Amino acid sequence: MTNQFRDRAVARYVREAVQVTAVLRLPLIALIALLGPVVPVHEHWLPFLFQGLLVIYALISVWWVWFVWRRPVPSWAGWAAAVVDLTALLALCAASGGATSLLLPVFFLLPVAVAFLYRPGLTALLGVCVAVGYLLVWLLFAWREDHIDLPIEAYLYFGFLLWLTAATTGLSFVLVRRSQTIASLLAVREQLVTESMRTEERERQEFAEHLHDGPLQNVLAARMDLEEAMERTSDPAIAAAESALRDTAVQLRSTVSTLHPQVLAQLGLAAAITELAERAAARGGFQLTTRITDVGHPDCQALMYRVAREALVNITKHAAATAVSVELSESSGEILLVITDDGAGFDPSVLARKVAEGHIGLASQIVRVESRGGTLTVTSAPGAGTRITVRVPRSAGSPS
Repeated sequence: MTNQFRDRAVARYVREAVQVTAVLRLPLIALIALLGPVVPVHEHWLPFLFQGLLVIYALISVWWVWFVWRRPVPSWAGWAAAVVDLTALLALCAASGGATSLLLPVFFLLPVAVAFLYRPGLTALLGVCVAVGYLLVWLLFAWREDHIDLPIEAYLYFGFLLWLTAATTGLSFVLVRRSQTIASLLAVREQLVTESMRTEERERQEFAEHLHDGPLQNVLAARMDLEEAMERTSDPAIAAAESALRDTAVQLRSTVSTLHPQVLAQLGLAAAITELAERAAARGGFQLTTRITDVGHPDCQALMYRVAREALVNITKHAAATAVSVELSESSGEILLVITDDGAGFDPSVLARKVAEGHIGLASQIVRVESRGGTLTVTSAPGAGTRITVRVPRSAGSPS
């Protein structure tokens, strides 16, 4: 589990780097497009070849932004984007005359872009390709244009690019080491939280069984004795005692069900959350709307039930809501739970402080959900109600 968590964390860092690089590519293309109005670019071989290549590059880049932000980022995304960048830059330089040599400083940006892919070997390889490509562009200009000679500065800049490659490779190596250290620490936290949840769940189950087999059975037996006594006499004290024992039995059953809901183990998460929401609506007096899909018995059902219970308890005690919506569904291997109310709302920024202060409640559920590779998002504001969205992988080994 520790290795899986670390791999998920590193994959998340790489995804963020690819997404940021994809966005930064667009203003760079806009700056390249300004070469036309600012510096005359002389096309060769085909009319408008430079502009056509630039338009194609821009369209691919826009599509790439949509792809990496709306879909899962594949493992090959980082190096594929860097190869496309290098190919596009070489093509643009080759498609026009010496004026395009103003593009050459862009070569210095490419090694920096790939340094954040957490792949030192890939960074080194692409950096060397960038340096060689830079030198080849100058050789092409010197061969194709009679009035352009290969300047000595080209070799100097070639050396600078090699140095930049070494520096970015070292930076990538340091980032990989630090990200692995952070991921390992997060994995340890995940393991500790998971063990804590298992221990707490086991203790809850044992306590529920103790209450059910001990105090609850004693109360029920005493109530039966009182019922038999009531058949022989009409003493009001006996009737009052029987009524008190009946209420106590109901409370004990409710406590046992809260500690270890049998419906969760027998009928599954959907039935358990439906029953939980209906009980909360009866206590809180709010209008309940449910859109619950049967998701069976996922590995995360105890966690999802606990989050739902905590959210509904908070609504009943603090929100003063008149309408509550509970949604449960499954999508792409994840269990999705959404609870919305129109109550008083609050400032979500206090949750992080509550966790740091060691408080239990909804704030602690965020840590529990994250330890399972999921997310818990709270959208709220004073007077604007609250929306809690929980996504957790269905299976313990599912990727986040």
